Amino acid sequence: MTKQEKNEVIDVLKEKFGQYNNFYITNTESLSVEQVSSLRRFCFDKKVEMKVAKNTLIRKALESLDAEKYAGVYDALHNVTALMFSENPKEPALIISSFRKQGNVEKPELKAAFINGDIFVGDNNLTALTQIKTKNELIGDVIGLLQSPAKRVLAGLLHHHEKQGAAAE
Repeated sequence: MTKQEKNEVIDVLKEKFGQYNNFYITNTESLSVEQVSSLRRFCFDKKVEMKVAKNTLIRKALESLDAEKYAGVYDALHNVTALMFSENPKEPALIISSFRKQGNVEKPELKAAFINGDIFVGDNNLTALTQIKTKNELIGDVIGLLQSPAKRVLAGLLHHHEKQGAAAE
């Protein structure tokens, strides 16, 4: 790879890291070309961008953006690395788990995830990451709570009151 090619890769990566608040660092080492293509399709369908790049270039891109902010992910940059960029913080985790289940494979393995400034290191975080609530889901929950607050509050109070009454008798 020439220096110019390397710089082009770094620029593309910097743009992606700048564009997305969430990215996953995965290891796709033992996957066949066919499996990687299938994984790319999975990602594409879910609007997740997948990029395979050399670890040194990924690190250079992150360091030139904000060395401090991304410090926690550098240790994950070893072996084969495929990055998954996503607007939705849990989509890559869902893709990884369903891909592994479907193909009965152990890869892609989660090396680290960077989600809105928080860093999760290690494949043992995968299940938790599939359960993250997205902003829209949280908003949905709040709206659900707001739609009938009076009824809920009254029901809660009555229930509480009955319990207290029963306890007093």
